[in-house]
Amino acid sequence: MKFKINRDHFSSALQLVTSVVGARKTMPILQNVLIEAKKGLVKLTTTNLDLGAKCSVKADVSEEGSITLPVKEIGRIVRELADMEVSVETSDNTKATISTRGSVFNVIGMDSKEFPPLPELEVQKEFSLKRSEVISMLKSVSYAQSVNEERYMLKGVFFQFDQNMLSLVATDGRRLAVTNREISVKEGEGGEFILPSLTVNEIEKLPDIGKEINISFTDRQVAFELKIETDDEESSGFKESVYLVSKVVEGKYPNYKQVIPKDDFNNAEVERELMQECVHRAALVSDEKVTLRIKPDEMEITGQSVVGDACESMPINYKGEEAAVSFNPRFLLDPLKSITKDKISLEFRDDMSPGVFKVKDEDKENLTFLCVVMPIRTD
Repeated sequence: MKFKINRDHFSSALQLVTSVVGARKTMPILQNVLIEAKKGLVKLTTTNLDLGAKCSVKADVSEEGSITLPVKEIGRIVRELADMEVSVETSDNTKATISTRGSVFNVIGMDSKEFPPLPELEVQKEFSLKRSEVISMLKSVSYAQSVNEERYMLKGVFFQFDQNMLSLVATDGRRLAVTNREISVKEGEGGEFILPSLTVNEIEKLPDIGKEINISFTDRQVAFELKIETDDEESSGFKESVYLVSKVVEGKYPNYKQVIPKDDFNNAEVERELMQECVHRAALVSDEKVTLRIKPDEMEITGQSVVGDACESMPINYKGEEAAVSFNPRFLLDPLKSITKDKISLEFRDDMSPGVFKVKDEDKENLTFLCVVMPIRTD
């Protein structure tokens, strides 16, 4: 195998696949990246057996071949090289020479025949969505995933394709985040899966290349394929597509709709960014609890601890009775940071009832985002 490749393109591709690599010491080859050179392309593949990543980069290939090399070490070497043009050459199946003018690195790898192949999905369901929309939807709910090992079904984001709607859901039992988008779902072709938190993290970090993501899934696996646009190939070096394939979280996701309050709550319209700033400042003296005191046309946000206290006041659009409710400030800040709309709806009732953030589609009045946050008793 022998090829020449742009240093920055090579480094970007290695960085993309490196974070997939796990810590399984029992299978050393899983610490490696599979490098395949063929017809003007270099393909890079990594896997931890639960999640696999693959991408292609343009290169000048003079001899085709393949090898696996320790991905973290290779990434560090390529990143530090002085010249833009990098030469990679193998003399046998387990050793590669990486060189630029004045620098030569000999790296011991492993035979590519030992590298486990990425799984092929069979009898799959497939949907195509905009890359920016998928990432935006994930970021608007992923903070609410559970980190509790015992509640493994909640350690991920629930995807539900149903009735011309895609819903993404995450909850840890103390808060629930839901986002919806209208899509075309033919009758009988819907489906659902729980995307593991590690895979969620990788999808959110996908590079800003390509416009469409194809999502295909079976009962056990899900694949995300980001198609590379021609305009992006020149600047980024990526070719064809970026491909991630993951196991899904096994089990049935709980009925999240039961958590959403059905009763009539008071409703206030608030400036999202202003509320975020006020909650953040009030939390400087109390990172455990902030209290919202909602009055006609005004909301006071207070924090109190042994350090001292703070009070922030902001105008709101509200005409109802006064109410007070306390929350963990982080549980308020997470959805406020993830929403992009300027004005949002805050629903509340009393200190024993949850708070609900809502965002509606301005044109169709459809609910596009909802976050339920459980209160902290204000004894």
